[in-house]
Amino acid sequence: MMNHSLKSQCKVNPGTIIEGKWHQNRYTIVKELGNGANGIVYLARAANQKQVAIKMSDNSMSITSEVNVLKSFAKVQGSTLGPSLLDVDDWVRRTGKISFYVMEYIEGPDLLSYIQKKGQEWTNVLILQLLSDLDQLHQNGWVFGDLKPENLIVSGPPPQIRCIDVGGTTIKGRAIKEYTEFFDRGYWGLGSRKAEPSYDLFAVAMIMINTIYPKRFKKTSGGILQLKEMIRQKSELRKLDGVLLNALQGNYNSAGQMRTDMLNTLKHVPRQTQQAPSATRKTNSTKSRAQHTKRKKKSNTIETLVIAAIIVTLYTIYIFGQLLP
Repeated sequence: MMNHSLKSQCKVNPGTIIEGKWHQNRYTIVKELGNGANGIVYLARAANQKQVAIKMSDNSMSITSEVNVLKSFAKVQGSTLGPSLLDVDDWVRRTGKISFYVMEYIEGPDLLSYIQKKGQEWTNVLILQLLSDLDQLHQNGWVFGDLKPENLIVSGPPPQIRCIDVGGTTIKGRAIKEYTEFFDRGYWGLGSRKAEPSYDLFAVAMIMINTIYPKRFKKTSGGILQLKEMIRQKSELRKLDGVLLNALQGNYNSAGQMRTDMLNTLKHVPRQTQQAPSATRKTNSTKSRAQHTKRKKKSNTIETLVIAAIIVTLYTIYIFGQLLP
């Protein structure tokens, strides 16, 4: 949690007008959206009445770091993981200078709420999206760090997973700045808190587990044995146990590798379930052609019709004989 002096500095009431020192843009505070270790996020209205999100902090270095992350996101073509950066400035008030940045306001339910409402089948779709964006983020030299369902919003339509807090995002190779125990591999004794892709991928696996255990669970023995047991108890997780265990044990070098493995695993079951309908359609198609042939023959002469009927009857008896056990 943030310290009391920071919270006091950044605490403002709805209706307060924030005016930037350098750009002179004005924003009217609507309500607080949340607070963390490095500041408070507010919903606000810009001069054009568009809703935006503002993060304020008396720690200018923290603001600069998060702004750099959002700028990095913007350079990744096709990536929509984080919000768009709209403005960066300082607000001067009697109690001192408050640094802030303005970003796109992403509206929608958090990941767990969305899945509980729409159905568990959406988990894999959204996780595959997340892995694609993480792969781009990692290639640009960043690790997300504090990855958890509370920081993931599903916007749309079409459904799209987005992040609303980049405060824990860390340059590769450094120590993770922020983390939440349940999603932290260090807490489970399964790795360090060094910022590397495998740190995020551990969190992705724990997010998938969290969708099945929405109230989470406490660490008892800890380590991979406890997590293996929790996976084993749920059929939804057992289907992807290979992917989950590889991510939990740091066996993936990249988010792209985990995504490919997950896709290959998911493809295995659908192919089996599609065989029977395909065979049925083929059988039905064969029967339709035979019936069409019979109808066509009936338009011929009586003699042809009788001969054809005999042939069809014998053929039918033969086919049914082949089909019967």
